[in-house]
Amino acid sequence: MNLDGQVESLLFVASRPMSFSKIASLLKVEVAAVQAAVDRLKQFYNTAERGIQISQHASSAQMVTSSLHAKIVSDFLKEERSGELTRPSLETLAIIAYRGPLPKSEIDLIRGVNCSLILRHLMIRGLITSREDRHKMTTLYEISFDFLRHLGIRQVGELPDYVNLNHDQTLDKFLHTSERTTGSPGAAASAKPAASLPRTDSDS
Repeated sequence: MNLDGQVESLLFVASRPMSFSKIASLLKVEVAAVQAAVDRLKQFYNTAERGIQISQHASSAQMVTSSLHAKIVSDFLKEERSGELTRPSLETLAIIAYRGPLPKSEIDLIRGVNCSLILRHLMIRGLITSREDRHKMTTLYEISFDFLRHLGIRQVGELPDYVNLNHDQTLDKFLHTSERTTGSPGAAASAKPAASLPRTDSDS
């Protein structure tokens, strides 16, 4: 088992700092082993030559960009915030708006692809937010107040046909069946449900 690689992958796709206890739970290892892996990753990444760094605070870690390249990153993010959303981003945003709050595993399942980078992009633009569900030990994604203000509405219930799409029985059955047969809502992310959310006009 390449523990360092597994921890590195989780830190890469995570949209916020990850606690060592959560990483240990996901990888089914001891917290001390995660700490050791993070220490090794810090030795590898935290040099002046690398653009990616491992930031640690208390018992949590996050993959961040080097402060030496702050200007380049800032210019890029400014362009990303002002540019048009791609069709995959709009579809993911629609799923979160109509079905959220929901975990990444269900978003992946509905779209049929891994949405890690899209979720990070939507968070950078301030269109979605995330919060921890301590009971289910997972991260839930939901639309932000900025998204609501952008559309000129006060709550998600004002979205077109919200009630029907939020309680789509075909999609609910698909997600429930997948979770029951695979043991994980995200394990069958290669399949697409029969039900679909509103299509977008943007293409990419």
